Amino acid sequence: MQEITGTSNKVIEVDLTTQSYREFPISEKDLELYLGGKGLGLKLFYDRVPAGIDPFSEENEFIVMTGVYLGTGAPCAGRFAAVTKSPLTGLMGTGSCGGPFGMALKTSGWDGLIIKGKAKSPTYLVISSKGVEFKDAKKLWGKDTQTVQKLLEKEGSGALVIGQAGENKVLYANICSGHRFLGRSGMGAVLGSKNVKAIVAKGNEFKIVPKNPKKFDKARKKTLKFINRNPITSVSYRQFGTNANVNLNNAGGLLPVRNFTGGSHGEAHKISGEEMAERFDTKFSTCKPCAILCGHKGNINGEMRQIPEYETIGTFGSNLEIFDPVAVSEFNELCTKYGLDTISTAVTIAWAMEATEKGLIKTDLKFGSPDNVAKTITDIAYRKGFGNDLANGTRKLSQKYGGADFAIHVKGLEMAAYDPRGAWGQALSYAVANRGACHLSTASFAVEVYLNMHDPFSLKGKGSMIAFLEDVTCAINSMHVCQFTAFAVELEPFVVKYTPTFLLNPMVTYLNPIATKFMDVSLWPEMWSGITGIRMGMFKWIKAGRRIHVLERYMNTREGVSRKDDTLPQRFLTEGRHCDPQQRTVPLEELIDSYYRARGFNENGIPEDRTLKQLKIEKK
Repeated sequence: MQEITGTSNKVIEVDLTTQSYREFPISEKDLELYLGGKGLGLKLFYDRVPAGIDPFSEENEFIVMTGVYLGTGAPCAGRFAAVTKSPLTGLMGTGSCGGPFGMALKTSGWDGLIIKGKAKSPTYLVISSKGVEFKDAKKLWGKDTQTVQKLLEKEGSGALVIGQAGENKVLYANICSGHRFLGRSGMGAVLGSKNVKAIVAKGNEFKIVPKNPKKFDKARKKTLKFINRNPITSVSYRQFGTNANVNLNNAGGLLPVRNFTGGSHGEAHKISGEEMAERFDTKFSTCKPCAILCGHKGNINGEMRQIPEYETIGTFGSNLEIFDPVAVSEFNELCTKYGLDTISTAVTIAWAMEATEKGLIKTDLKFGSPDNVAKTITDIAYRKGFGNDLANGTRKLSQKYGGADFAIHVKGLEMAAYDPRGAWGQALSYAVANRGACHLSTASFAVEVYLNMHDPFSLKGKGSMIAFLEDVTCAINSMHVCQFTAFAVELEPFVVKYTPTFLLNPMVTYLNPIATKFMDVSLWPEMWSGITGIRMGMFKWIKAGRRIHVLERYMNTREGVSRKDDTLPQRFLTEGRHCDPQQRTVPLEELIDSYYRARGFNENGIPEDRTLKQLKIEKK
């Protein structure tokens, strides 16, 4: 087997319109400035695609970047990133996936893939080190994601596949790879609009070798040590999966209940990770390679199924007031087959339930009842009946029928399963997140509630904390590695691990800009540097994350985003949670002011020229 030392620094560009392809080089300068993964994907999109295009036009591009870590044996590095313009939000859509396609693409000799144009008829692609084959997908069109993956197994070692939802351009259709997904922003609809049913990579043609094996291996082993001793990565997530968050969120008042009116519920334990581990005799079913092992499968009614992740449990479960994990599992299976984002699907259905209660629409959906939910999911995937409206998401639904106050989205993206009134940093993070109401922009709920490192109801330090966490998260998603490694890499170094919480909390809350300087995240850039041979210190790495975040923000401002869009649904600004005796709401304007100052944005949320210049971002 041939070897690639470090990175291949080449991307394969595919033109569907002309059925042609070419090699596209990546400069070492861009790799250094944008790290790989999400960052490099955004830079390529910025350089190639003009602002203002229609997401369903031939001009829109779908870009996959594998990142530097993939294929090296770095812990939890079986991930890849994707970038496109989102049909759901009209803004930049980015995604992270742990399925086998990334490894297959990288070991075919490519650091990334660019898809442009539109095929004349249903098509699937087969990519190898030699190039691209364009194949007829008419017999695959209309089939679900799992069936298509099985039919294409012999074509290569990893595939990206859309289901019926992508074919029908449901605005939140996703893309499947194995049992993992490019879940948000409607990427499946983009491929569907291009008549692409699947992309297969041959894989297993190259071995990836670090340029500095000793430096890489030293950091790799230390990271593994931290993962295996951190209580979240080695116990909670390993034993109970991401559904360990159910009981934590219920206790902390973060659980979405009845379309985000609650915060906690007495029956939440029925859908917890602890309960499902015992009831369904769960086993590991993870991304590969993985050291945390948060993914699980279990015996549900005599059938081995993937255990739904927390976001699915929170949105299809407590947020619909359905506390039957078997029912939620069935909804999850349907979304998997059709290629639907479970978060947007479930939050849209929750809006429909409340709109039905309030007489805005007529449906057979109601809180607390699983009846008609499965049928509604099918109707959405096929855009059948009222499913055609539901397929457009909560923003467009509320524009057509009313009910904007309880349409739970930001910038058009439905909100993930954390009630922002229980953690004001998370509220700010949702409001300003580049792709919309994304919990993975910072995951500050963990800092504020799970770890008690920052007072969740203090205004102090929130802006600088969210900016710092955004920088680190963008860098993580550009290496590319699982965000859950942050629990180990950030919390296990000496200063954080051994400083008592009663001292750590006020330091992080009141002295946040200073406290973050003591946060040791050096293991990530050390591994990156060991692989590439490029010098990358911790502060240079964090600055790269800042550059990536600000570039994405600037790209969105070219699409019209400004302060008016950095907001939350009225529910969170005017109504308290049912579980909160103080009925606290989110003081958003003060939070946004502090964030803009920390970011170097003007009062309207636009990056200042000096900020762009400091980060070496050229205006267009």
